Amino acid sequence: MNAIATGAEPTLAPFAAPDTIGVLVSDVTRLLRRRFDAQARSIGVSRAQWQVLIALARSEGINQAGLAERLDVETITVGRMVDRLEEAGLVERRADPADRRAWRLFLTPRAHPILAELQVVALGVRAEMLAGLSAGDEAALQGLLLRLRGNLSVREGAGA
Repeated sequence: MNAIATGAEPTLAPFAAPDTIGVLVSDVTRLLRRRFDAQARSIGVSRAQWQVLIALARSEGINQAGLAERLDVETITVGRMVDRLEEAGLVERRADPADRRAWRLFLTPRAHPILAELQVVALGVRAEMLAGLSAGDEAALQGLLLRLRGNLSVREGAGA
């Protein structure tokens, strides 16, 4: 018999616990992205646009498949996003010298002022997120998050 049928107090299912580390990380990520989105929209940049521009700023010359993997979207989706950014004069495709079928992606000079504005937005949102934390708290949090990412990256790289 289950807890409801017996009248006993039900225990929380593992996914119902409100403040597990996974839930908190997910909530913080969602809220951070939402706050950044609102600020980026105020300078005329959509989520899809800022995600591609920032990813390219970190890895200029990446191909569309690599960018799709980095953004966790389908290659066809990245193709459409890049099409729009190319039409806006912010991104350019260059033939991959090692693979005639592939294109490498690069930012144009027109993208750099937008990235500078996004950097200002990022610094403001970061300051808001870290309000009330000491430098030591921030360093400890960053160290723990790096360790968590490393733990998951090792597993992912091993095919787990």
